[in-house]
Amino acid sequence: MEYVALGRSDLLVSRTAFGAEGLHQAGGDDDAASLVRAAYDAGINFFDTAHSKPECEKLLGHALYGVRQNVIVATKTSAVTVSEVHRDLEESLAALQTDVIDLYQIENPKALPLPKDADGVYDELLDAKRQGKIRHIGIATESMEIAQQAVESGCYETLQFPFHMLLPEETDSIVKLCEQYDVGFIAMRPLCGGLLMNIPLAFGFLRQYENAVPVWGAKTLDELQQILFFEVHPPIVDEHFMDDVRRQRSFFS
Repeated sequence: MEYVALGRSDLLVSRTAFGAEGLHQAGGDDDAASLVRAAYDAGINFFDTAHSKPECEKLLGHALYGVRQNVIVATKTSAVTVSEVHRDLEESLAALQTDVIDLYQIENPKALPLPKDADGVYDELLDAKRQGKIRHIGIATESMEIAQQAVESGCYETLQFPFHMLLPEETDSIVKLCEQYDVGFIAMRPLCGGLLMNIPLAFGFLRQYENAVPVWGAKTLDELQQILFFEVHPPIVDEHFMDDVRRQRSFFS
C-alpha cells in the first residue's frame, strides 16, 4: 500500500481510501464490519464518512473498534449554525466511538465559511480544534468556485471534490491548485457514482495525480478486492490507455 501526505496536514494516508457513506448497503452489521476490516488488513488507513449518513458512521465506528488508534477517520457536517455544528460533532464522535475526529469537513456549503463570519461556523470548528475534538479542518464541495476559494483562503487543509475521468480535462486545474497551495486533495466519486464500470481505467487515470487520494465506495468484498488488486498492480498509463479514456469520455459526453 502506498501512503501520501495529505497536503500540509500531518496526516499520512493510504493512497487508496475507503469511502464509508454507502456502508449500510454492504449487508448487515457483520458484513459491514468484515468489509472495513478487510480494507484495514490490506493497509488502508483512511476512512471517510458523513454525518448525513448516521447509520454509516455507526457501522464504521463499530468496525474500527479496537484499531481506532491505527487509522485516520474523516467525517462531514452540513451544519449552517454554531448550534448545528456542535450537535453534529457530538453525534459523530459518539457514533464513531472516538474522542477525536482526524479530519472534520464542511459539506457542500452555499458560501465558503471563513473566520469571523457572522454565522460563526468556521470559528466553532476552530474552537473544537482547540478543545481536541477535531485535528484538521477540510471542506467537501461540488462547486468549482467554492473549491477554488477554499484552497486559496489558506483556511482549509483538505479539499474533497468530484474527480474522475469522465469530467472535462479542465477539472484537473483544481487538483493542480491544491498541489500549488499544499492542500490535500480527496477525489470524490472516483467511479462517477457507479456509472463507470471499468475499475482499472478509473484507477489508472487517478493514479496519474500523485496528490490525489480517491475515496472508493466499495460495497462488497469483491469490489474492494478489485480495487486492492490495482493498488498492487497499477495499470500502465500509456497512449493506448489514454485512447481508452478518450473513448469513454466520448461515449458518455
